[in-house]
Amino acid sequence: MTYDELRTQIRNYTEVDSGGLSDSTIAQIVKNTENRVYREVQSDNYRFYATAAMTTGNRYVTVPTALTNIRYVQITDSNNEQSFLEQKDTSFMAEYDPTPSATYGTPKYYANWDEVTWVVSPTPSTNFSVTIAYYKNVNLDSSDNNSTTYLSTYAEDVLLNGCLAETYKYLKGAPDMIQVYEQSYQTAKESFGIEQTGRRRRDEYTDGVVRVPLPSVDPSK
Repeated sequence: MTYDELRTQIRNYTEVDSGGLSDSTIAQIVKNTENRVYREVQSDNYRFYATAAMTTGNRYVTVPTALTNIRYVQITDSNNEQSFLEQKDTSFMAEYDPTPSATYGTPKYYANWDEVTWVVSPTPSTNFSVTIAYYKNVNLDSSDNNSTTYLSTYAEDVLLNGCLAETYKYLKGAPDMIQVYEQSYQTAKESFGIEQTGRRRRDEYTDGVVRVPLPSVDPSK
């Protein structure tokens, strides 16, 4: 489902044309819904990877643009030795290494310094490459009618019903209609979540085929 198709469906379902639902209003409704789904379901399409450089004597690392949640942080030295950093608070870092400018070593910890920067400890004693696995939201491009995302392609019901619930709230629609589309959204989101965090996290070889237990009556009874 492209952005243009979604916009058309919203207007068709609500029977409200562009006079009541302008392009800019629908763009905001779609974005709000996408953000809601992002916060409620950890979908694979929100997973991203980035690399950064950690240089000798520099405790600070710039985080990727639009990063919201961290999955893991891995560093690699010049000998291709890899290790994972453990996330801590800045207060821990201050206690762990009160004189960072005098203590160099292989970083073990990282903390959020501000919204765009991490601080690591100990201070890097050499250069490291950093691999960052993280989550970020991906929105449809309202300026491109042919824009699509994983959500609009593989979870159309989640996106459409979520948008309709938001649209009826905007239109001050009947409470029963808001409830209908909200429930439809919740049902679709639940099945999407089961798929993303359940079925996509297992395979038959490792976990076996999913089986439904069947009731068995004792023959003696």
